Formats: sequence, structure tokens, C-alpha cells
Amino acid sequence: MPRGRPNAGPKLALVRKKGWQQALFYIRWSERGRSHELATGTDDRGQAERFFAEWLLARRQPTAPQRQSPAALGIREVLELYIAGRGPELADPARPKYAAQRLVEWWKERPVDAVTPSTCYAYRDARRRGGVKDGTVAKELGVLRAALRLAMRNGHLSTAPTVELPPKQPGRDRWLTRAEAALLLWESRRMSKARSHLPLFILIALYTGARQEAILGLRWAQVDLIAGRINFNEAGRTQTNKRRPVIPIPRGLLWFLRKAQARARSPWVISYKGARVRGIRRSFDAAARRAGLEGVTRHTLRHTCGTWLAQAGVDLHQIAGWLGHSNARTTELYAHHHPGYLDGARQALEARGRIKRIFLVDKPKSDVRKSLRAPVAQLDRALPSEGRGRGFESRRVRQFLP
Repeated sequence: MPRGRPNAGPKLALVRKKGWQQALFYIRWSERGRSHELATGTDDRGQAERFFAEWLLARRQPTAPQRQSPAALGIREVLELYIAGRGPELADPARPKYAAQRLVEWWKERPVDAVTPSTCYAYRDARRRGGVKDGTVAKELGVLRAALRLAMRNGHLSTAPTVELPPKQPGRDRWLTRAEAALLLWESRRMSKARSHLPLFILIALYTGARQEAILGLRWAQVDLIAGRINFNEAGRTQTNKRRPVIPIPRGLLWFLRKAQARARSPWVISYKGARVRGIRRSFDAAARRAGLEGVTRHTLRHTCGTWLAQAGVDLHQIAGWLGHSNARTTELYAHHHPGYLDGARQALEARGRIKRIFLVDKPKSDVRKSLRAPVAQLDRALPSEGRGRGFESRRVRQFLP
């Protein structure tokens, strides 16, 4: 059984110590097994109680961190504060953790004042020698810059040094022609372990331009096949700079989604044996290699969708809304209330013109057409059924092909 009386907390006590002519009020309390006392400096109970109340209020308020100079605070500590404070709020918490590991491996226990343009360049050169591209280095140094700014904003650091990032590299303008898209789908259909989910992933990416994480995280509850709309935002998700739109489903994709949902055994749209598919890079890269496509990544599908829309003459503001670009503030606030929102983009994807030719180039030569007939013929089984005889009818598939 516990000994002694329970701790009653701080209290006022009138104390007259040996040799004193009058008593004074003291604040007495016990903390971590030790007794403490603080004189109020008065024998008046009213004044002592006011002093006691102010003392209690100050005691309950959190102590503000003391700002330290860049020479007194370590880079490791700054990164740990950032991961603990901001990491859980980020869309992908694993990325800043990985970047922090790489930064600490190089900077080790150096203080913050070791961050200078010359050391940032040295870090870039060291990562280059390891085969890392400048884009990745810029993201890692961006985490360091964000951590320093957060430490200064929260009162841990007096000043934040400048983090010099590598110059931004021009984006790759790699997009698929209709023939390349057909070959990619054909090869994805031929892969035994990926044929149940990879073709559907490619089709959704080509039609919607959604990012990989948005497609892999898509649930059937977010797909309204009656109203013909997809909401790429799961319940409770907060919009970030990588905005996810609510878009109407093009007719060709709607047909594929209905077939896929009819045999779905998982709440996830992209699933394998009833479980969610969390990564698709290896199977996608294998399909691209088999199709003989160079420089093609999962993000190429998103860029392809935007390029096809632009080539069809779709208004740039509608393209921004369709892809969820962050510069479409008006789209975010009001456009989703309009019943005809993004109809122009949907109609362009459904039209019989150039944008409709999703899987073939315009009128290729006879020998090229013969080489492409096989991939097109295989599209009727792009989303395979569990047994034979339940694939897509070729006649139905050709209704949206050129």
C-alpha cells in the first residue's frame, strides 16, 4: 500500500520561522518527492491569494522555448523537431523521414550554422556521385529548408540560414501517342500477375490524368457510376497542393468501370486477389519495357492526358480543373457546383476527332496498321474476368475505338 498522504497540490500556508517577529504567507508544494516553498512577501491573506493565483496561472502556461543561435543547435535536432511536428500532417510522411536520413548521413552532428551555399553545393555533388539526380537533391534540401524555417517560427532558432537548392530542371515533355498507349495496354494484358489490375490502372490514368496515389487509393464508394462522377478525395482527406478533383467519367472509361465493379471482390478499385494494390511501379515498368517504350513512367500517363486535351483545343482552365492543378482557385471553390462542370473536357475525350483516337495513330500505313491490329484486338480482354467466356465483347470495345 502507498505510504503517506496523497499530494494535494500547491497551497498557501502562514509560516512564522524561528527569530521572525511576524509570520508570512508561503506557497508550499511537493514535486518529484521533494518539498518546495515560495515566499509571497506579505502577511495579508488577500494579497497572498492574488500572488498565489498569478503564480498558478504562470505555472500552467507552457514555457516558451528559448531561441538558440545557429551555432548552438544541431542540424539533426532541427530535422527531428520537423519530423515530429509536421511529419504526420504531410500527405506522404515517409518522404521527409527518408530525406532527413540522407541529410544527417552527410551533415552528421554539425550545427545549423554549417548550412551555407558552399556546403549545400558540396552535398549536391556528393549525392550526384552516388547517382542521385538534382531533382531528388532539391527535394531533400527543401526538407532541410522547411525544418529550419519551422524551428525559427516556433522559437527554437534565432535565425535560419539560407539553403541553396540546385536550379530547377525543365520538365520532361514525354507523352504517349495513341499507338504507344495501345501497345502499353496490350503488354499489360499479357502479364499474368498484373493483368487483373494494371490495364484498369492505365485506363483510369489516361482518361482522368489522376496521380498514381489517387488512383491506388480510390475506393468504389468514391465512384458514382449512376451520376457518372469520380471523387478522388477519400472521406476526411484535406486538400493539399496536389489537389484532387471531382470529375465526370468519360463514356469509354465508364463502360470499363462498370465491368470491373460487376466482378469486384474488394472495396478498392485497383486490387489484386481482393487486397489493395499499394505499389505498381515494377509491373508498369515491365509492361513499358515489353512495349519498347523509353522514358515512360506512371506520371507519363497523367502528362499524356493533359497533352491530348490540349491538342484537342480544350480550354486551359478546364484542363487545370480536370487535372486538379493548384492554380485553379476558382475551380476549387465554385465550379463543382455547376451541373455542366468540365463537360467540355469529357466531350473532347468522347469525341470522334483526334482525342477519340486513344489507342491508334491517324490512318497509319497498311503494314503499321497490321502490326497494331493485335494490340487493339486484345483490348476486349483488358480487364479479364475470372473464367473464360466472360471477357469484353469486341463489338462493344470497338464502339469507342477509331
